[in-house]
Amino acid sequence: MAKNPKRFLVKVSGEALMGPDKFGLDPATVERIAADLAEAARTREIAVVVGGGNIFRGMQGSKHGVERNTGDSMGRLATIINALALADAVRAAGAKAVALTADPMPSLCRSYFQPDADRLLSEGQVVVLGGGTGQPFFTTDTAAALRAAELDCAAILKATTVDGVYTADPKIDPAARRYEQLTHDEAIERRLGVMDTAAFALARENALPIIVFSIQGALAITNVLAGNGKATHVVPA
Repeated sequence: MAKNPKRFLVKVSGEALMGPDKFGLDPATVERIAADLAEAARTREIAVVVGGGNIFRGMQGSKHGVERNTGDSMGRLATIINALALADAVRAAGAKAVALTADPMPSLCRSYFQPDADRLLSEGQVVVLGGGTGQPFFTTDTAAALRAAELDCAAILKATTVDGVYTADPKIDPAARRYEQLTHDEAIERRLGVMDTAAFALARENALPIIVFSIQGALAITNVLAGNGKATHVVPA
């Protein structure tokens, strides 16, 4: 199916929602990101996949005696908390928004169903997706690639705390160089780590570009959609 040139999926990590805090949700940061999403939705159709690392990571649990399946379930619950908070904040910023979850929770929010999400996006809603893929052993990066493919998005916008993909961690190595553009194959072969291999492979199979940028600062999402600011473009070969 042809990609919708006006439709984009934004991947927001749980850590991005912490702001300067070490845990949980920082209200000022959530409000800033929500205002950015609301502004972007004025001219684009915006889906969002949220992570849960600000509350709980499934892999963390294995270090403390929690089985992987249980830990991943806890991590998905964390993403649903974030989705509910972010959808509320987007509505407060003046845009229409709805939270959908891959794990059925009818008392909390609506379940993800591709035709329903497609319709909501077409109606101008910011669709915030929690619950990952609904299955253990898959990261929220993989969930972002999956939902972007299902919803015929033009690209995945991978929001991080740095302005692109580097040869090494620029926070540690001052000599690290930023890539302007990579192919999916190059990102996988060089093990650059900005997304997991399954996410890159799924994006490659569906010819989905990935734009890696920093979400720090006002209107970061809006600016990258307009082609402004620094970013790394991961593109089909």
